[in-house]
Amino acid sequence: AVVSTQSTGKVGVSAQNIHEKASGAYTGEISCAMALDCGARYTILGHAERRHVFSEGNGQIGAKTAAALASGLVVIACIGEKEEEREGGKTMDVCIEQLTTFRDNIGDNWAKVVIAYEPVWAIGTGKVATPEIAQETHSQIRSWLAANVSADVA
Repeated sequence: AVVSTQSTGKVGVSAQNIHEKASGAYTGEISCAMALDCGARYTILGHAERRHVFSEGNGQIGAKTAAALASGLVVIACIGEKEEEREGGKTMDVCIEQLTTFRDNIGDNWAKVVIAYEPVWAIGTGKVATPEIAQETHSQIRSWLAANVSADVA
């Protein structure tokens, strides 16, 4: 039922993750083709749990990004820092490293990418990323994108 509502443009379906290989023995994984076949038009990549619980590194996230875009999925590219990184003044160092991975695998497909800043330190901790904190980081992300991708993308 949810997939059928996509035709109205009010709801979009996303896969929480995809595998970078089109096929093979990857039990529990979903290929881009499978996600599309189920009605998904988006996929979330680089999410904190995938990075920190499942140990997905930038190389794998980059490969997933390239595969998703090649298949026609829109990528929701997650970036963000853990609490100790924020407290250590490393927010943008972490975000830039993650953004660089995405940039290097997106090519000219930026119209099919949404950047999602997720302050990992505020997920399930009771700590709140205020609008001011989010806006400050968004501004820095946009500045980096303008300098390292293009003003249009930023």
